[in-house]
Amino acid sequence: MIKTYLKTLWRMFKKHVTRFLSLVFMVLISVAFCSGIGSSTDKINNSLDEYYRAKNVGDYIIKSTADDGFSDEDINKISSLFEDAEINTGNSIDISVGEKRSVRYYFLDFDNWTVNAPDIIEGEKSGSADKIYVENPDNVLKGMNVGDELEIDFADIVIKLAEQNDRDTTLLIAMLEGFEPKKVTISAVIQSPLTIAKDGEPSYNNDGAEIPDTTTGTEDMDCLENIFYISKDLVPTQKDIMPFLPDTPLINTGDIYVAVKDRNIFKCFSAEYENFIEKGKTDIQNAVSDVEVITLYENYSLKSLYSYSTKVEGVGYILIVAFLLITSLVALSTMTRLLEEERPQIACLKTLGYSSTGIISKYLLFALIATGLGGGGAYFVGIGLAYFICYVFNYSFYMPPISSAIALVFYIITFTLIVVATLFSTAVAGYKMTSSNPANLLRPKPPRAGKKVILEKIPLIWNRLSFKYKSTMRNVLRYKSRFFMTVIAVAFSTALIMAGLGILDMCLFHDFGSPAIMGIAIVVVIFAGLLTAVVIYTLTNINISERNREIATLMVLGYYDGEVTGYIYREVYINSIIGIILGYPSSVLFLLLVFKVLSFGSLAELSWFMWLILPAVVLLFTGVVTLILRRKIVKIDMNESLKAIE
Repeated sequence: MIKTYLKTLWRMFKKHVTRFLSLVFMVLISVAFCSGIGSSTDKINNSLDEYYRAKNVGDYIIKSTADDGFSDEDINKISSLFEDAEINTGNSIDISVGEKRSVRYYFLDFDNWTVNAPDIIEGEKSGSADKIYVENPDNVLKGMNVGDELEIDFADIVIKLAEQNDRDTTLLIAMLEGFEPKKVTISAVIQSPLTIAKDGEPSYNNDGAEIPDTTTGTEDMDCLENIFYISKDLVPTQKDIMPFLPDTPLINTGDIYVAVKDRNIFKCFSAEYENFIEKGKTDIQNAVSDVEVITLYENYSLKSLYSYSTKVEGVGYILIVAFLLITSLVALSTMTRLLEEERPQIACLKTLGYSSTGIISKYLLFALIATGLGGGGAYFVGIGLAYFICYVFNYSFYMPPISSAIALVFYIITFTLIVVATLFSTAVAGYKMTSSNPANLLRPKPPRAGKKVILEKIPLIWNRLSFKYKSTMRNVLRYKSRFFMTVIAVAFSTALIMAGLGILDMCLFHDFGSPAIMGIAIVVVIFAGLLTAVVIYTLTNINISERNREIATLMVLGYYDGEVTGYIYREVYINSIIGIILGYPSSVLFLLLVFKVLSFGSLAELSWFMWLILPAVVLLFTGVVTLILRRKIVKIDMNESLKAIE
């Protein structure tokens, strides 16, 4: 009994190897896309969190609005609020160098620079007081080279700082008149963890009150041309101006940078982190007067990276539903039709005394192995996709090192849903099949008769159609479940492709989003197109397998290869075109949801030609499938197919 059972199992795999592989690839594409998109968000957030800790990114930048900056008492009060927090002090100012253009200077204690610790890109740290650091250049920052010389007008900086704090600058201007700019040498090019965005860093401009929307860029903000980091030792004192004055620095401590110890109990930008930060912000404002407290939520670079990852996750949720629906529908169709073709084998097993559960387990094993192989491959493809998405973010950010933490939540959820849906549909169809007696199962199901179609009620059109097109139209609607399954699958696949094209259009032609979002849009189009191809291939392949005798009859009647393939192809293209037409309203819904999640783009802004590209893309994948299936059609064995089944 067991030997016979295993033999029939092996024969089933050999007979349905194409269907088996179709199911494998369909699961692979869906699970890989879903897990890749989902886990990329986790990877970006984990990378950001690890970077936040490794670089000791400051949770607060506290800026004094008092005339004389922070006193020692103020610094001690802030220190007492955060036990064991790391605190650095300094000052910063933006100096305008033209319309909507400025240069930022940070005055820091280089010997104790532990908060917002930078990476040295070029050059080296220097203890010399006449050397400074410059921020790594990007799409906006011009940058400078190691060894370049720069003149710094400290008189202008001191006066600007005084004006910023609403101080009377009359005496300062008189004191600093004739104070010569100082020449310094660029010692190193550095990358600060606070300035990883490549399209400009508007954070802390306008007194740090506002930053632009993280998806529309920095066009309306002042443009920073360069950022310089200057040692406090380089800052002149009052004695440098007039020898009889005290040796007091001209630039006071106006900024305090705080990295709290409690960061280890939460993830950066999590809800717990936000609550903690808001409480700390209130405590600071209550403890010290005349301060402005800026948090990471006002940092454009880090906040926009986190915001983009959240938007990718939101888009992923929308598209994942469609991928899972399409895959589940086609898997259901694949397994139910396989059981229909296996009617004689099921009848034989029942005659030999096998139980319904024993018979169904064979088909459950077929489905489980196929989905298991697809899911196993999807794990590695999904990881590759997640790394690719993290990589494309390098076009918009100096990305932190990609986290090695394994993110399996999306993979487990999507894979489990597909496996459960496939096995459940197989079990239901199997028990329905095995409930019949062997005599009924041994009789082949008679093909459904062709019925009149709606076009026949329109003589003006119907009478002008040739016989082959009339036959095609009747065949299309002869098996309604097959027709609706194909149309629904193509419609949702069309909507997925349009979602990707819509995002791509906003990035390319309307300057929304970023290169990273554009890369994700390309991924969506490719995976949606591949899914469309596999879906059409699977359903068409099943259609051909079920109609071997019909196709063989046409060959016996003298139809040429082109006529026989056209007989099947016409049905495929008609189903695809109907699916595309129904895919347009689905596309509108998907685009509305995607644009809402991304916070940019609209249907009104969408380029008109995208609606024309859409059917061309779907039909291109359909055409590739029909070419692949041509050999299967023309190589049908006429003798074998026409043998009497009884």
